[in-house]
Amino acid sequence: MRTIISALLLLVIPAISFAQKTVSAASVIESINNNQPVLINDAEITGTLDFTSLNNKRLERSNSNDKTYISTVNVPVTFSNCKFMGKVLGYYNPDNGKSFINNSTVNNANFNADVNFENCSFEDDVSFKYSVFSNKISFSGSRFNEEAEFKYTSFKKGPVFKSVLFKDEAVFKYVDFPSNFDFSNAVFEGDADFKYAQFKHSGSFAGASFKDDTDFKYAAFVSAVNLKGANFSGSNDFKYTTLDNRQTNMHELVNK
Repeated sequence: MRTIISALLLLVIPAISFAQKTVSAASVIESINNNQPVLINDAEITGTLDFTSLNNKRLERSNSNDKTYISTVNVPVTFSNCKFMGKVLGYYNPDNGKSFINNSTVNNANFNADVNFENCSFEDDVSFKYSVFSNKISFSGSRFNEEAEFKYTSFKKGPVFKSVLFKDEAVFKYVDFPSNFDFSNAVFEGDADFKYAQFKHSGSFAGASFKDDTDFKYAAFVSAVNLKGANFSGSNDFKYTTLDNRQTNMHELVNK
């Protein structure tokens, strides 16, 4: 009888040890407000993770119609093998979608320490529009199931999107990518918008797969950018795209 019970315990214990814990987005923000580094593994994050409403939020600029508030994350933030059930926001405009609004209030988040979302799954929209990442930023191996917006995002170090799956639209419009950016083996199943993006330093799209509409119109590349093995199976727009300051096209970029 004791042997049978021991065997049953061996079957139950692994199930318990691999059970995913639940962490509220509010508790993550509380840690940041208390200047405590965030390190979370194998968890489900519930609620909207809004980095734009920290205790240190301040008014950056204002005119008669518009106001911009900045929250600053000063501690390292690391998530590994996590699932985000709500939105993840580094940008929030409460007036979006409202009619007859004469003024606008924009909330943004900037990050002064390392940020890692590795092997994570995002079940709702992610927006870091206008955010500034001053140190390392990685989404390696992650999955975006809804829109991922990085329009006007400022990366001071090469962002890592290696082996990332974008199920919906991915927006990197107007981004100036620094050295060692990495989209190698990334998969874009939805629209990929890199219009006006600047790739003036070394980086990689090697093995990336673009399966839907792709827009690199007005983008600028240099020879140090690796696109070997990149595949464009959907429609694409490389009008006015340049390579080393001369006009180029998709085929030259992939085969250079």
